Amino acid sequence: MANDRPRSYNLGDLFELVAAAVPDRACVAGGDVRYTFGEFDRRTNQVAQALISLGCEPEAKVAVYAWNRVEWAELFFGASKARVIPINVNYRYVAHELEYLFDNSDSEVVIFERGFAPIIDEIRPKLTKVRSFLVMEDGTDHPAPWAQSYEDLVAAQSDAPFDNGRSGDDLYFLYTGGTTGMPKGVMWRHEDIFFAALSSALGEPITSPEQIAERSLPAEFSLPSLIIAPLMHGAAQWGMCNMLFAGGPVVLYTGHGFDAHEIWSIAERERCMGITLVGDAMGRPLADALTDGSGSWDLSGLFRIGSGGGVFSPAVQQALKDALPHIMVMDSYGASETGAGGIAAEGGARRFVVSTELQVLDEQLRPIAPGTDQIGQLARTGHIPLGYYKDPEKTARTFPVDADGRRWSVPGDSATVDADGVVTMLGRGSQCINTGGEKVYPEEVEEALKAHPAVYDALVVGLPDERWGERVVAVVQPRDGSTPTLDDLAAHCRTSLAGYKVPRALTLVDQVKRSPSGKADYRWAKETAAGA
Repeated sequence: MANDRPRSYNLGDLFELVAAAVPDRACVAGGDVRYTFGEFDRRTNQVAQALISLGCEPEAKVAVYAWNRVEWAELFFGASKARVIPINVNYRYVAHELEYLFDNSDSEVVIFERGFAPIIDEIRPKLTKVRSFLVMEDGTDHPAPWAQSYEDLVAAQSDAPFDNGRSGDDLYFLYTGGTTGMPKGVMWRHEDIFFAALSSALGEPITSPEQIAERSLPAEFSLPSLIIAPLMHGAAQWGMCNMLFAGGPVVLYTGHGFDAHEIWSIAERERCMGITLVGDAMGRPLADALTDGSGSWDLSGLFRIGSGGGVFSPAVQQALKDALPHIMVMDSYGASETGAGGIAAEGGARRFVVSTELQVLDEQLRPIAPGTDQIGQLARTGHIPLGYYKDPEKTARTFPVDADGRRWSVPGDSATVDADGVVTMLGRGSQCINTGGEKVYPEEVEEALKAHPAVYDALVVGLPDERWGERVVAVVQPRDGSTPTLDDLAAHCRTSLAGYKVPRALTLVDQVKRSPSGKADYRWAKETAAGA
């Protein structure tokens, strides 16, 4: 069917409109695979038809279990075109976590890299909802005779455009593990996630789907952005979509492990203008690689490093600026339940200028008056998720309705708002430490610790204390060759923190445990500190 049919805010429709405007421009690259917008549009048509050929009806769930690779991106858009829902799978999950995710998401198709065949085979008898397995080649030779070849199935399909009644009401899921507990599936309408998280590079909001083609970046500004976070994480998906929907190419980092030197080499080779990362877990090793004397790169074309989805401390931001004085380093606020809602403001850490849909609310869901220093919860109304998949209780808690009938997304991020409307993020309330009646938000203490020259990474938790209820404990990964003491770190923290926030105990570890996307593992940190 011709491409002149009416379009919706379905993500597949929006991509087709951009591809029609800039068909010959570079689009997606990863490893040795690269496509122009026109080629990628046709390829995602084939992916969509492959999913439909497997019997996937609208809202069927298709799990993607892979490291970063171009096939991840094509499945994201191909699924949207097919009106099915791609399920992001954390490639670090062990067997019982995978079994839970496939079952909870009601995945009908599992698409996996051959290297993961042994763990899939282990749990396969329990995956009674899965009808089809597709295997992607990755150079390994693990047998999987029970799986079809992904590439063969896709290559056999038509690459012509087609009409299957796509809609902005079609669903996008983002499974989020957060810092504790089993993963939850956040359910978004395509139209809502587009306006909440995938359209910031377009400038002013578009007023019709067709208008997206008019906002494509001019050719001279269409150098690629490097996506180094895993696409199984929302920050990477959103970074990719923001660039592609603006007509900007993306390069995917496809390494199976974080190699900062290789990332800078890719940025140089591909002449990347921007890098999208997730907080200190990626920013710190990238900054160190620029100054450790082991490599040299021409990064004169790089002008932006942006972070979202994790703590990006001032110390790490400054280290990147010192190494690359010509670049702009930006932090942004976002959550799986709110979308991308704020850009870093001047005047200190964790300060954000947020969109008009975001407010700091009190316990009665009333906006807190700016400039009062009252602590509330950052919340979003308007373009927000439908809720958590198959979890009405958590949905009711996180997406309450106020007295005026407005529905809010309140994921639990404590914040204040100053007289100018600038929001200061304090941290996730569930991790807040109550010591002697005072509230301590771990992220503030972690930022202070990571500014110490002997600290590479740090997490802060509360442990039981007979006198104070809880005491502040630091779990620290020192820099190589350093052994910081509690007295050293406490004295350093007192220069920027009130006394009750200063760590009272210290546990040194070889490595701070984080998710592949850089999220803190506070459960591990608390267990480690308690064991020590």
